[in-house]
Amino acid sequence: MATLKVHLASEWSHEKAIQKHKQTPWTKWLKFADSQAPYKTAWFLVSLIAQGVLFLPIPAVLMYYYQAPIAVLAVTMILFFGNVISGMGGSGIRVVLTALALSVIIHLLMLAIFIF
Repeated sequence: MATLKVHLASEWSHEKAIQKHKQTPWTKWLKFADSQAPYKTAWFLVSLIAQGVLFLPIPAVLMYYYQAPIAVLAVTMILFFGNVISGMGGSGIRVVLTALALSVIIHLLMLAIFIF
């Protein structure tokens, strides 16, 4: 007959699982984003201004001077309207800042690809 064996807590291994909170770049980014929560509207405005002034002219420059494909314009428009929707749609500060950072990275990558 199969019986259940009861193991007392005193018989368990006494190794303590020490959990270290590793500071990865992603956790640092989230910590920064959470600290900026009171300034969500300001970050949304910075995002719109940066997109409108710095990034919306990029497709024109790349297509006219560097013969970039029309997909550059599509990527820029998707990123711009994605930022507008994330800011006006009530998304959290993490989404707004991540959308802005992603937009900056993608536009810099497009510039690097077509210019160099």
